[in-house]
Amino acid sequence: MKIRHIYISAGHNFFGHGDHSPGAHPVLEVPEIECVAGRGLRGDRFFDFKPDYKGQITFFAAETHAALSRELGIPDQPPSVYRRNVITEGVDLNTLIGREFEVQGIRFRGTAHCSPCHWMNEVVAPGAETWLRNCGGLRAMILTDGTLRAEPPAVTIPPKAA
Repeated sequence: MKIRHIYISAGHNFFGHGDHSPGAHPVLEVPEIECVAGRGLRGDRFFDFKPDYKGQITFFAAETHAALSRELGIPDQPPSVYRRNVITEGVDLNTLIGREFEVQGIRFRGTAHCSPCHWMNEVVAPGAETWLRNCGGLRAMILTDGTLRAEPPAVTIPPKAA
């Protein structure tokens, strides 16, 4: 699994808002983040949310973002729009539900699928909530402390023409 982006937000825009207006807390991209076992991501809205919270960190697949963008015709949406913490590449996140796994030396336990909510239709595009059913990401608990770092994609430089 590669980590392409890491996002945090200090506050909730949709969680707990129900039928109320969304919040306006920005999503910040960071190059690295401190994972604290049993507590969450330092600086994120769910840090110390409640004991044994099953969504201490969330993962979302870059491949899912690319497919949704193509299907719904929204090529300019950044992956931060989903408000998931870690954008991954190269793993089927659903296979990690109910399993322990390791990324960059940090242990996690996949706890559940990130079910999309009705807000996805407003912040992503109409139809996003339905499209994201069963591929909305992974909620996980942090089992060991450590620092996650984003890994930029490799840059390919074409050879000079002869």
